[in-house]
Amino acid sequence: MIDELLVFNKEFVKNKGYEKFITNKYPDKKIAIVSCMDTRLTELLPAALGIKNGDVKVIKNAGAIISHPFGSVIRSLLVAIYELGVVEIMIIGHSDCGAQHMDSDEMIEAMKKRGIPAGHIDMMKYCRVDFKHWLRGFDTTESSVRDTVDQVRNHPLIPSDVSIRGFVINSVTGELTAVE
Repeated sequence: MIDELLVFNKEFVKNKGYEKFITNKYPDKKIAIVSCMDTRLTELLPAALGIKNGDVKVIKNAGAIISHPFGSVIRSLLVAIYELGVVEIMIIGHSDCGAQHMDSDEMIEAMKKRGIPAGHIDMMKYCRVDFKHWLRGFDTTESSVRDTVDQVRNHPLIPSDVSIRGFVINSVTGELTAVE
């Protein structure tokens, strides 16, 4: 399947399909969005917000959550703020999120079934990886968004003048609901 994408890419470049996407690294709207990697949001999220290439910085991961206070999501937000001029952050969870019901024990069992040796998992535990926290799901999308907003707002390296707001997007209609 990757080979199909590579064939398409060669034609895309050959036909200069990239020209309509040319912009610079600075977000025109000075907004960063933390959202889920769900495939339903790939085109729906930008369409529902009216954003185009170059408007915002988008950071995606499973569940739009922050699993570590000094991990890649916070690092990306710090770069967006201090290097790229972001002044507002949107945390956007979505309805029917697959990460909601994640269970670390079930995922560890799936890893073992796919050939990951138990010794590798034990080594991670020995290195103090807390699988219950790292591979956690959440009760409701609203509570997860609220938690992520709080983590960003209370992070010691995020300046207080950055506006941080939370939302849930309907993964079918694109309707946004504010989370207070």
